[in-house]
Amino acid sequence: MRPNIIFVLLLFSALLASGQNPIGLPDVINYEKSEYGGGTHNWDIQQDRNGILYFANNEGLLSFDGTYWKIYPLPNKTIVRSIRIAADHKIYVGGQNEFGYFSPGANGELRFFSLKSKIPLRYRSFTDIWEIVSINHIVYFRSEESIFQYSNDSVKVFPSVSSWVFMGAANNQLIVQDKENRLLGFERGKFFPITARLPASDFLITSVAPYGKDSILLSSWDHGLYTYHKGSLRKLEDYNASGYANDQIKQAFKINSDMMAIATNVNGCYIVNRKGSLVYNFSRKSGLQNNSVLRMLKDNNNNIWLGLTDGIGFIANSNAIKHINPEVFGNAVGHSSMVFKNKLYMGLSNAVFSIPLSENKDLTLINANFELVSNTRGQTWGMNIVDGHLLLGKHEGAYAIKGGAATRISSGKGYWNFLPYYTKSDTTLLTLAGNYNGIDLFKLEDGTFKLSGTIKTLRESARFVTVDRKGIIWASHPYKGVYKIDLHNLENPKVSLYTKNNGLPSTFNNHVYKVMNKIVISTEKGIYEYNESKNRFLPSAYFKPVFGERYIRYLKEDLEGNIWFIQEKNLGVCDFSAGGKKLIYIPELNGKLVGGFEHIYPVNKNNVLIGSQKGFYHINYENYLTSISPLKTKIRMVKAIGKTDTLLFGGYFGEVDELKNQEQVPGIKYDWNSFHFEYSSTLTKSQPNIEYSYLLEGYDKKWSAYGKRTEKDYTNLPHGDYVFKVKARNNFGNDSEVSSYAFTIFPPWYQSTLAYLFYSFLLLSLIYYIYKQQQKKFLQQRIKFQEKQQRIKYLHQLEIDKSEKEIVKLKNEKLEAEIEARNSELASTAMHLVQKAELLSKIKDELNKLNKGIHEEEQQSDIKRIVRLLTSEEKADESWEQFAIYFDKVHTDFLMHLKSAFPGITNNDLRLSAFLKMNLSTKEIAQLMKISPRGVEISRYRLRKKLQIPGEVSLFEFLRDFQTPSSEDVK
Repeated sequence: MRPNIIFVLLLFSALLASGQNPIGLPDVINYEKSEYGGGTHNWDIQQDRNGILYFANNEGLLSFDGTYWKIYPLPNKTIVRSIRIAADHKIYVGGQNEFGYFSPGANGELRFFSLKSKIPLRYRSFTDIWEIVSINHIVYFRSEESIFQYSNDSVKVFPSVSSWVFMGAANNQLIVQDKENRLLGFERGKFFPITARLPASDFLITSVAPYGKDSILLSSWDHGLYTYHKGSLRKLEDYNASGYANDQIKQAFKINSDMMAIATNVNGCYIVNRKGSLVYNFSRKSGLQNNSVLRMLKDNNNNIWLGLTDGIGFIANSNAIKHINPEVFGNAVGHSSMVFKNKLYMGLSNAVFSIPLSENKDLTLINANFELVSNTRGQTWGMNIVDGHLLLGKHEGAYAIKGGAATRISSGKGYWNFLPYYTKSDTTLLTLAGNYNGIDLFKLEDGTFKLSGTIKTLRESARFVTVDRKGIIWASHPYKGVYKIDLHNLENPKVSLYTKNNGLPSTFNNHVYKVMNKIVISTEKGIYEYNESKNRFLPSAYFKPVFGERYIRYLKEDLEGNIWFIQEKNLGVCDFSAGGKKLIYIPELNGKLVGGFEHIYPVNKNNVLIGSQKGFYHINYENYLTSISPLKTKIRMVKAIGKTDTLLFGGYFGEVDELKNQEQVPGIKYDWNSFHFEYSSTLTKSQPNIEYSYLLEGYDKKWSAYGKRTEKDYTNLPHGDYVFKVKARNNFGNDSEVSSYAFTIFPPWYQSTLAYLFYSFLLLSLIYYIYKQQQKKFLQQRIKFQEKQQRIKYLHQLEIDKSEKEIVKLKNEKLEAEIEARNSELASTAMHLVQKAELLSKIKDELNKLNKGIHEEEQQSDIKRIVRLLTSEEKADESWEQFAIYFDKVHTDFLMHLKSAFPGITNNDLRLSAFLKMNLSTKEIAQLMKISPRGVEISRYRLRKKLQIPGEVSLFEFLRDFQTPSSEDVK
């Protein structure tokens, strides 16, 4: 019994490992290195709050904003092995012998800041940084030799005794494995064991992730998945973990409460539910470009990104659109589909395949294999249910499908479709079969369809056929027009052809459909209806406001009353669910439909099948309406263009993970007045649905029309203040918030404020010049007049001048005489003072002699009193001030001005100068100054030096010619 159980378990595991997927897969988008412009390997993935993705790539840090890829190499050009967005909003990276962080510079462009210089010198040589963990504002970097702890702008090193082989974090707990097979935690700056020895000597942890509130999920390279809870390590029993345990698991995490994602090195990515059922296996078989997954990330919209050993994979996990194209289809074209008797039938260009339905609301979750319906190989067209039978149109004829086989009911020509038709009595059911040559009539007899006739008056291909309420058959031919067939007389049906002459906008490209119980014609100019009273076609009053004059090729009404349509090559739906009429386009399928042979089969709101160039697409319309993610539009680059380009803005207003708007407005020189803007939405899976509109405030008058372009150029903008604004709109008509970038263009030098001041100065100068020229002209005229007057007065003036000169001469002579007289007077006064001084001195001497011969004290006292009186009188007579005042009056303040001109001279110098000015002899000066003649000569020499008189000029001549300022000069 036990061996049988083991065999069953191994068989189930083998089936799981073989990658049996549901019939519908989310779209898988592969990004090759030639597209993103980096290296092959992508070791780690992160996403910031703005939606921008970052990859640890062989050639540096790789970023993707939904439209643009950009690579940021490390300074040493090495591989980036690990990245982490930390609590400080910076993105930390680890490479080979290097780690640090990227942070935007002043212009918003990412720049690398190395932390290696903060490591103690002896630990600065290390190998790759394989993991980075951020916990509570502390960042940890792991190399094999050391774990580096970065906090408070410093690095602490924890060297390994043997080798660090793994580091991760979950539930705010750091978990580390070393080569000694120990599982360690970290607390208070120390590593400590958190469990007993690991299950096997070669047990290698590859990832940790939260599993529950208090438990952690661990993935191992060769030993499957384990859970860790309060020191206990247990093998995971859920999610059929044993089924992929040997696929070299690189990472595992829970997508939600029921599903888990597992990345493997040999078989791609598994999505498994808790019950152990495989939901998806994304590998090379299902369209993934590489089976070796290095790292996974569930993004902000629940989609999954895969870092591969050769490229990047994107799985639109949250997308409501899936592709049904199993290997058995052989990439054939999908032409028709039908749910019949608990089976899904799909007709392709090579055969019909069927699959049993499951209990899932979503048909794409059927986990079974398609089977070929026998006798259906070859080109298939339409499938229809008539009177409880499934009929199939093929190139080889008409068939009835029962179970897993098809029986031919007519041959010789190809059949398009089948339609039930009741005769006038409503008792006989006929089947209208549109075919290559017209319309055949089948009748069901004893459970078998038999050909009972044909509409002989119609000999054109009838692929588009329908019946109105009155039993009138309408058929259209793309190149002939629209046929109205009255079949009330089966023997002689009446056929009428309607073309451009009967109200249709054109004879070509008209298709007839029945929607909302109306017979409508889709044309190149919108939807038309038949007006019976006028017997011609007119634009539909009901559909005109909805579709306008759009070129509609296909119409199909679903059970909810919505109308699915194809406008040229675009799929859309006119949604009536909200009570209005709203056109919703589904651009994800643009370019994937079958041109000219479109097929839409709305089973219900959860299952809409669309024929495509490779199999079918499935739309869960209910989920599609509710999976609308908020749009975010970001300006990613602004360049100013002149003779050279300059980057104004590199995409970040704050740190990598911050939600900030512009704070500083740059000013740009006029030489860079052309600009290039790049913008994008970060919703990767919705890029085909998104259109953009922009406005340059200060230049554009209105918002641009919505379009797919993600860049805009402006050239030769005038100077001024500008704000570039951009917004996005999805296919539901929802607009994003406006993203903006403000800037100022300075005026050119010839329009600057300084230039205008210069122009004003020139203008004023010109006005002044003109004024002066006019003034000069008037002055010249005045001068000429005055010259005439001057000639008249000239002779008279000469006479007056001659008389005045004589008067002045006489006055000068008189003044000179007066000065000589006063000088004589001064000299005599000075001599008188000298003589008086000598007399007083002699009297004093005689009295002193006399006093020596008198013995009476009273007489001696009287004589001494007389001597004192004489001494005081002598001192009074020696007062220089009186002489100086009188001298200055005669010689116009000569002494005062001489003292002002030469501050260094003394009163004795002034006295000597005055005597020299009076032209006294040396002897006279000696007597007046009471010094010897030799002393006078010495004083004269000293005075020359003080007055700085050259040797060739005599002292008397200098003092004689010394000019005192006039009264006007003093004023």
